[in-house]
Amino acid sequence: MKPKNNLFKKVLGLVSCMLMAVAFNAAAGATAAVAIGCAPEAGAIAGNVLALALQGAAPAGALRAGVLKEIWTGEQIKQFRTALESWGWLARIRSYNQHVNNDVIHFVAIGGDPKVLVNNTTYPIPITALEDADKPVSLDKFTTEVTPVTDDELHAISYDKMASVQERHRDALVETFGQHAIHAIAPAENMADIPVLRTTGDVVEGRKLMTSADLLSLKRSFDKMGIPKQDRVLVLCSDHVNDLLQTEQRFKEHYNINQTEGKIGRLYGFDIYEYDGTPYYNATTGKKLAWGAVPAATDVQSSVAFYAGRMMKAAGSTKFYWSKAETDPQNHRNLVNFEQYGICLPLSETNCRAAIVSDKAV
Repeated sequence: MKPKNNLFKKVLGLVSCMLMAVAFNAAAGATAAVAIGCAPEAGAIAGNVLALALQGAAPAGALRAGVLKEIWTGEQIKQFRTALESWGWLARIRSYNQHVNNDVIHFVAIGGDPKVLVNNTTYPIPITALEDADKPVSLDKFTTEVTPVTDDELHAISYDKMASVQERHRDALVETFGQHAIHAIAPAENMADIPVLRTTGDVVEGRKLMTSADLLSLKRSFDKMGIPKQDRVLVLCSDHVNDLLQTEQRFKEHYNINQTEGKIGRLYGFDIYEYDGTPYYNATTGKKLAWGAVPAATDVQSSVAFYAGRMMKAAGSTKFYWSKAETDPQNHRNLVNFEQYGICLPLSETNCRAAIVSDKAV
């Protein structure tokens, strides 16, 4: 009876492995299909057909490794783009994903407008050529640092470590993309039709608090620039949020009633959000610090306002890099990181954005 039991166990094991392989290939095919805009059912079938057709042409484990990489890449694409469409103030900006080609977007630089003649009596009418130009813009590249995951970790823990690593890489990419985006939107310095305003409240700890009068000044600036009343967005840093909570009862009421996805409410014609990743400015010169620069004691954080209708964002290609523990005989560790292309920019230089910085006490 014992040999029969062993045979039964072997058959059961083979069937289980086959079912797992079919399920794995179906999941991989469905994920890849969704990533490229096809029906998941078709992808599930194609995944198994492809695995069956290539089974004899690949070394052991190679197909499974390739499919696993496709699953992780496809999942990262889906989750990153979903986050950009649902993440606070960033969700207010229109997506231009469909215009991305090889991680480049081609914009048309408008050459000019024709003159309009009123009650014209002179002929022939003058000819004015409108010469537009192609303006290619390369997407920024965001690369996460490499995370090691040892085989010992995978065997010792009770949760899906690799999935957890992927999630943390995605969250780090989204956060950095958001900080880079608001930095690109913020004006470089105070200029005509790109104002950088300063707070005017009481002095506390060496800087002037933000007040409702400062919000009103921001509204006046937007009105003067002719910015449409709809889709005005204000992203407040924590210092300015705390200033207004301390001094403005109306703001405090809005803050306590509705704060989802970082959104506080709507005041002075702005949809107001709270975000800690806004850029810093030099308090003396009023100029924005370069991306990645470490703020000094003379620098102050800003709040940034923009008209969502003149902003754009886009997500480009995603790459998943992975070396298996089997290829590292000394350390027995997997190495994982991601590379993501994306961009967020104003569509026009002026008449669409502004910033408020804390003024230092003299």
